[in-house]
Amino acid sequence: MKISELKSSEFLPYFRVYIDKVGGVDLLEALEIGAKETLSFFKSIPESKLDYRYSEGKWTVKDILLHLVDTERVFCYRALSFARSKNSNLEGFDENIYVDNAQANSKSISELLAEYIAVRNATILLFKSFSDDDLKRMGKASDAVLSVRAAGFIICGHEIHHKQIIKERYL
Repeated sequence: MKISELKSSEFLPYFRVYIDKVGGVDLLEALEIGAKETLSFFKSIPESKLDYRYSEGKWTVKDILLHLVDTERVFCYRALSFARSKNSNLEGFDENIYVDNAQANSKSISELLAEYIAVRNATILLFKSFSDDDLKRMGKASDAVLSVRAAGFIICGHEIHHKQIIKERYL
């Protein structure tokens, strides 16, 4: 399943910026590549930068990593709900509240990376379990239409987006 198969009616225009970052790679391949590259990327960040904020009130690198994990969990739940039920209408989530309550900075980078890998492995297995029909199913989150397959590509592109932000503003 490639991005070229997605229709613009399967997601909000807001998510286009994430989806476009994935390129022409198959969804499962994008999830697997992302896992390897993200793990390597975060391991390469100097320890002195993990708790760094480039401005008052901005997230740390650890906050961003746990934000990626939490967001992936949310989008996997959406994908699962849409694939397994009819007329799902899920509430949104406030990423700032999640980050404030996650206490990422009290965890070691190895703990955060272990959590990331566990979630990504579960994500890959979840998307492997979906049939072609499942991937095309739709639901609503925050009163906006989303397909199962678009949720998967958003996970991948969202991750790329935040790694770019870290490179530009933190390192």
